[in-house]
Amino acid sequence: MPAKGQYPIPKFHFQVEWGNDFRIGFTEVSGLDFETEVIEYREGSSKKYNKTKQPGLTKYSDVTLKRGTFEGDFDFFNLWKQTFYFQEGNKTGDKYRRTVTIKLLNENHEPIITWQLENAWAKKVQSTDLKADANEVAIETMELAHEGLTILEAK
Repeated sequence: MPAKGQYPIPKFHFQVEWGNDFRIGFTEVSGLDFETEVIEYREGSSKKYNKTKQPGLTKYSDVTLKRGTFEGDFDFFNLWKQTFYFQEGNKTGDKYRRTVTIKLLNENHEPIITWQLENAWAKKVQSTDLKADANEVAIETMELAHEGLTILEAK
């Protein structure tokens, strides 16, 4: 139970780090969830007419990152291109899997909660939709596939 006078953490102040050497600003991060699949089993000689349930493999959702589109900025496309070139057999993309760190920050810019994606890579890049009568900022989207999500404690 929270202490009297405490408020929930606001979610608008965060930072995303792509590997150790690359930081990109984002307007939205979603998909920071995971679930354990259920294995159902019933032994043939069981006297109960129902299955037992036990934990199975853990499944991680793809993480979606969104940000405004800037003139001359092709970071999303270049990150996806590393994956594409690796698939084509070009070894210049051999470092396309990275550790991605997402930090929710407090008012002093210190991490409160840190999520770490293992072996993340850009699986999809979506450019903004174009609409002649719209009055909005152009937003581009990148989806990351990854092999694990860890929540790290603040230090």
